[in-house]
Amino acid sequence: MRKLNVFDRIINELDQSLRTVYTLAPTTERLNPAQEAPETQALNDAEKRLSASLMRINHAGEVSAQGLYRGQALTAKREDIREQMERSAMEENDHLNWCETRLNELDARKSLFGPLWYWGSFTIGAGAGLIGDKWSLGFVKETEDQVVRHLDEHLQRIPANDEKSKAILEQMRIDEAHHADVAVSSGASRLPLPVRKVLMPLMSKVMTTISAKI
Repeated sequence: MRKLNVFDRIINELDQSLRTVYTLAPTTERLNPAQEAPETQALNDAEKRLSASLMRINHAGEVSAQGLYRGQALTAKREDIREQMERSAMEENDHLNWCETRLNELDARKSLFGPLWYWGSFTIGAGAGLIGDKWSLGFVKETEDQVVRHLDEHLQRIPANDEKSKAILEQMRIDEAHHADVAVSSGASRLPLPVRKVLMPLMSKVMTTISAKI
């Protein structure tokens, strides 16, 4: 197999970003959990708007996660860490496509700021990888813990009869917690308090506030 040079890898990342933002990205072998969700009473207009807003936030978060993992994989020092990041990115693609499918079913659109979410997170991920694998893994741990908290909140807010969205969010929560555990077992370092309690929550607040509506 030919070894990719820097130009090849740049083209590959540009291609991946386009797949993530504008089309259905390649996924793993897993089925969409919404396919097995029971049919319930149709959502009314208010319930559809709420479900669409929450699923748009989650879709934007998965675009960001894809950028983050791709950036970290690009600059990872250890090959096993790179492979781990690439597998996690594939699983985040599952989430991405599940959320987009549900948005389509709700007659709702994705966030218009997809390229910003992707490349902003890619830059952060690549920077974390350059600092060192243990700090990059620490960033994964803290990010996934934060995502799990958001998903817990969304599972409380999602309309009770929206079983399809709920099934997607529940599987996402399982996967995100697993990604955090894998990062810890691989040697993640705990990030400094200002990063965990100020910078990352602020970045998340900006993304969720904007993507809820736009």
